Amino acid sequence: MQLLNGREVAAFHRERVERRLADIQEELHIQPELAIILVGDDAPSAMYARSMQKTARAVGLKAEIYQEPDSISEVELLSLIDKLNEQASVFGILPMMPLLRHLNSQRIIDCIDPKKDVDGLTDVNIAHLYTGRPGFVPCTPRAVIAILDYYHISLSGKDVAIIGRSNVVGKPLAQLCLNRNATVTHCHTRTKDLKAVCRRADLVIAAAGRAGLVTGDMIKPGAVVIDVGINRVDGKTVGDVAFDEAAAVAGAVTPVPGGVGAVTTMMVLENVVCGIARTETIL
Repeated sequence: MQLLNGREVAAFHRERVERRLADIQEELHIQPELAIILVGDDAPSAMYARSMQKTARAVGLKAEIYQEPDSISEVELLSLIDKLNEQASVFGILPMMPLLRHLNSQRIIDCIDPKKDVDGLTDVNIAHLYTGRPGFVPCTPRAVIAILDYYHISLSGKDVAIIGRSNVVGKPLAQLCLNRNATVTHCHTRTKDLKAVCRRADLVIAAAGRAGLVTGDMIKPGAVVIDVGINRVDGKTVGDVAFDEAAAVAGAVTPVPGGVGAVTTMMVLENVVCGIARTETIL
C-alpha cells in the first residue's frame, strides 16, 4: 500500500509558489496581499485564518486578517469586500466559512471580484469550471487533483466514486474528474448500496463529513482511496475513511491528518500567484 503523503505534495507546491512569487516581485516590484476576512469568534475559523496568514507570509505574500465582529451587517461586510476589490495591492480575498446565519453566504461570495476569488466559489468561477473556461478552481478539489498528479495517478478511463455532493467539494471535484476522462459515479449518504458502488470503483473519494463511513469491505483490492473528510472523534482528527481497514486493501490511500488538508492551503496560495500573473498555472 502506498501512502499518499499530502505534506510532501504541499512542500512541492510551496517551493513552486515561493519561486514564482519571487520572480513576480522582481519583475513587477509589488508586495501582493491576501485579504483574509474573519467574522465573529468561531475558534476553528480563527485558527485556520491564522494558519493561512502564517503560511502566506512564509512564502513571501503579505497576508492581513480583517477581523469583524459578529454584529457586522451584511451591508457593512459587502462594503468591506467592495473596498478590497478596488485595492490594487490585494490579489486574493478569502472569507472564512461558514459565515454567521444573518449573512447570506452566496451573496457575500459573489460580491468578490472573480479575479480575486482565490477559493473559486463565486458563481462566475464555478460556471467557468463547468464550461471549461479559465478561472479559479475550488481549492479542496484542486488539492485532490494535485495529489493524484504528484503521484502520477491517471484518471483517464477509470471508474471514480465520489461520496459527497457539496458545492464546495463534491460537485466541482466530479467535474474535474470528468475533465480528466474519468467515469464518475456521484454518491452521497443516501445512495442505495453504497458499498457495491464503491467496490466497483478504481478510485474512491470520500467527502461526506461522516467519520469512518468508508470501511475496508467497501474498497476494491488495489483501488486508490482519497479521504477529504475532517472529523473530530474522541479528541482526535479522523477522516471519512476507516484508515487501517482501507490500508489493508487499497493500493494507495491518503491519511487524515496529513493528506488533502495539507495541500489545500497551498492551492489557495497558488491561486493568489496565478491571479497576480494572470495565468491558470504557475509553471
